[in-house]
Amino acid sequence: MNYLITGANGQLGKALKNRLNPRNHTVALSKEELDVTNESSVYQTITSLKPDVVFHAAAYTKVDLAEDERTLAFQVNALGAAHVAKACKVIGAKMVYISTDYVFDGQTKLAYEEGDAVNPLNTYGLSKWIGETFVEKLIKEHYIIRTSWLYGHGGKHFVDTMLTRAFQKKEVNVVSDQIGSPTYIEDLVDILCAIIEKPYGIYHVQNDGSCTWSDFAKEIYKLVEAEPTLVQPISTNDFGAKAARPSFSQLSMRKLEKVGLNRPPMWQEGLKSYLQREGLL
Repeated sequence: MNYLITGANGQLGKALKNRLNPRNHTVALSKEELDVTNESSVYQTITSLKPDVVFHAAAYTKVDLAEDERTLAFQVNALGAAHVAKACKVIGAKMVYISTDYVFDGQTKLAYEEGDAVNPLNTYGLSKWIGETFVEKLIKEHYIIRTSWLYGHGGKHFVDTMLTRAFQKKEVNVVSDQIGSPTYIEDLVDILCAIIEKPYGIYHVQNDGSCTWSDFAKEIYKLVEAEPTLVQPISTNDFGAKAARPSFSQLSMRKLEKVGLNRPPMWQEGLKSYLQREGLL
């Protein structure tokens, strides 16, 4: 199989490259090597490389900054996805598009199914949902993977920030009224590598179980033997983030099981695996 990965310098792009390279012909292109907002460049690159599968991991992911950089967020997340989808269709490649739990508004207490109505609360979520729509309309051979609260190796993310505070034995204020599931990128990659043999469509993928951000932070502190009481719960309003977030964004993974794939491990297990690989456990 020939694979192409966009966004190769991101956490997900790096993890995909490391996983696919040993057994396959994989081309991984960074933002500098492939600007997904440039339609002609995307077309020329994909049609010349002729991959069997394109993992479209390139994305604008700065949720709060997107409220000020709306045009850029839409160019990358929506138009970029459309450009990739068009080129994939020309050569008959499968496309895997990475989306987000932030396409939902959180006005429920039931885990979201793939067919549930979307209603993004922020620019980032809206840009990803429009990207989903383009992919669905432009190419039949697609997988849209909604995931959440990603963290992995070789980048800045919530776990990295909390570890820094924990090792400094510093108190930290963390939101306690948003519920979702942290997702370890290596567990997500397990599913991405298997999903391309399954029926096309939208799939929800995250580590199993749910928690608040403050629960997540406390677990990080506890595992590295810092005092969990240093994590101070705070409301979303008091935290004052620029972009609105859903208060509940747990994703149902019944569809994964229906197509014969195992649910990813519990989020606590994913966190332990991350810390072990980082040499911290």
